[in-house]
Amino acid sequence: MFSASNQLNVTLVCGSTDMRKAIDGLSNIVAYELLQEPCSEQLFVFCGRRRDRLKILQWVNNGFWLHYKRLEKGTFHWPGIDDKQLGLIISARQLNWLLEGLPLQQDHAHPHLRYRYHDC
Repeated sequence: MFSASNQLNVTLVCGSTDMRKAIDGLSNIVAYELLQEPCSEQLFVFCGRRRDRLKILQWVNNGFWLHYKRLEKGTFHWPGIDDKQLGLIISARQLNWLLEGLPLQQDHAHPHLRYRYHDC
């Protein structure tokens, strides 16, 4: 199972994407529509029109990974497109919720806590 690291930035590409696109086509969307660097260490997440398929574009060291998930039943809770914003930054935790079929906002989720044992 794919799991996103908390250290990675995650960008959802809002609206629908043609799922026939492969690495080069998705990289072009990132570079020329989002105006971001596809070869950066972050995840770019795309969803198809029917909202039952996701592709995640990821650059690691010297090449791309293209992760693909197709739901056999149901749809992803995918945000619509806003004229002002094509890319939506989310946390790795929210991406994992999305992949599990949950909405991006979870009112009953435990808050993220950071503890420090010493004042260094």
